[in-house]
Parts: sequence; C-alpha cells; structure tokens
Amino acid sequence: MGLVVQNDKKGPNGRLRASTTMAGVAVLTAASLASGCARSDEAPPPPLKAPPARALDGYAAKLRAEHAARVAAAKRWGLKETPLRAPAPPARKPHIATRDGFEVDGHVEQKLPPVFTTVPTKEKVVFLTIDDGAEKDPAFLRMMTELKIPYTAFLSDYLVSEDYGYFKKMQARGVTLNNHTLNHPYLPGLSYTEQRDEICGMQDVIEQRYGKRPRLFRPPYGNYNSDTLHAAKDCGITHVPLWNEEVFVDRWDYREWDRDIHPGDIVLSHFRGTDDWAGEMPDMIRVFLDKITAKGYAVGRLEDYL
Repeated sequence: MGLVVQNDKKGPNGRLRASTTMAGVAVLTAASLASGCARSDEAPPPPLKAPPARALDGYAAKLRAEHAARVAAAKRWGLKETPLRAPAPPARKPHIATRDGFEVDGHVEQKLPPVFTTVPTKEKVVFLTIDDGAEKDPAFLRMMTELKIPYTAFLSDYLVSEDYGYFKKMQARGVTLNNHTLNHPYLPGLSYTEQRDEICGMQDVIEQRYGKRPRLFRPPYGNYNSDTLHAAKDCGITHVPLWNEEVFVDRWDYREWDRDIHPGDIVLSHFRGTDDWAGEMPDMIRVFLDKITAKGYAVGRLEDYL
C-alpha cells in the first residue's frame, strides 16, 4: 500500500500542500512502527513517495479532451448520441468455433477455418464489417476517423482496382483489409481450383498492394462449400466471419428470430452510395451508430478478439 494523495495545491506562501486520506496516514504509521522494531543492523525502509500528480493530471486532461472531441464529432456528423467507448480488448482471446449448422463435412477433423456470425463475449460490443469496395467516399473516411469507430473491410479486386489509393488511406487509419475474392463469384458453383484462384489471387493482390497477407476471408453472398474452406485454408486463411445483422441507409436486416442485436454480433454493410442506396455511406453509419448506442452497445475491433 502506498501514500494516496487526493489533491496537491500551493498555499499562500507558495509551498506545496498535500492532503492525504486516512489510508495514507495508516501506511505511514505502519512504516514507522516497522522501522522502530527493526534490528540495528538492518537498513531502514525507503521513504514513501506520492504518485506523480502532474502525470495523473495530464492523463485526465487527455481523456477529457478526447471525450470532448468525440462529442463534437458526433454533433458534427448528425448522430443522436455520442458513441460509447469500446471495452478494452480481451487479454485472452475467446475460442472461435464454427456456428452450429454452418459446418461442412470434416470441418473439425480437417481443421478448416471456423465459420461464425458472433464472437463469444459478454461485453455489449458489436463488430462492423464492410464488403466489396464499390463506393470510395472520402466523407466516410473522415467520419470514421473523427468518431474513432473501428471497422473491418473485406475487399474484391475488380472494384478495389479502380482506386487502390483510397483503401491505402483506409489502411493508414488502422483498418485491416481482408479477402472477399478477386471477382465476387458464387463460389459453390466453381471447382476447387477455380475457388483457390479467386481466394489466393486476392491474397496476392492485398499483399502486393498493402504489404500484408490477410487471415480473414468472407465468401461472396455468404455462400461456401467444403472446397471453399479447403481453398481458404490452403491460401493462409484462419477465420471466416459471416454476419448476424446487415445495416443499410434505411433499415436493418436480421438473421435471428428476435430481430435484435446481441453481445459479440458481427454486423455487415457495404461500400455503397447513391447509385445503390437512397443515401450515402455516412447515412448508413448514422443508422448503425444511433441504434447500437441507444441499446448501450459500443463498436469493437474484430481482429482484437481473434
């Protein structure tokens, strides 16, 4: 136990005046008694030191500034409430298993990547994932940066190739770029070799363009078979996250019967704009954040849990 300083102030004479709690006084008393009982040939205990008040004040000021910036950003982007801060990532990652009914033959025995829609956690946190790469809206990048909202991208090269630089900016903001195949085909309609070309080919593109080979893969339309997962594994994929909800600019769609969100749910959306939606990507983000915030949820970073 150490000395607990509640407040440091300067008195009228300019000297530092410290106010301590009874716990701190008790520690000093115990230390004095221990020193008095020690043998003469033993060194006295080191003097107790107060924590660095300036460092604590600086940290508190930083937190206040970050919160104020987050509140201002929420107002600027038209949110109903300020998004909640996500809990700290788990020190011990949860075990990710394939969801019941989503298995293929030999899934466990052949150690194929798990297919899942929810991450096991009791925290009120959800994970935003965005697919394909058709819309390249700079306002979306600014919004997510200012609000400090994490998300995970799953990209297809036939769309990303129109502007690799846009997704480079996204990566520089801490977003992980993952695999959604080269051309977004219906994979179960292809042979193993054709599926492998689609998946490994996109692995190569992301590594060449962005410097890192993905570990996460999402099959187009959420459709896959045994060959898909074998090809994904052979291409270096470790996880196949699907989704439990999908969010648009005007609605939510749900996989579960209760039509609600749950701790650890993965939420899907797309890089789309007015060509496909009655709105833009920031409109979709408002629909997403307003709902989860009202229900007491924060947005976590999916990769922190895998």
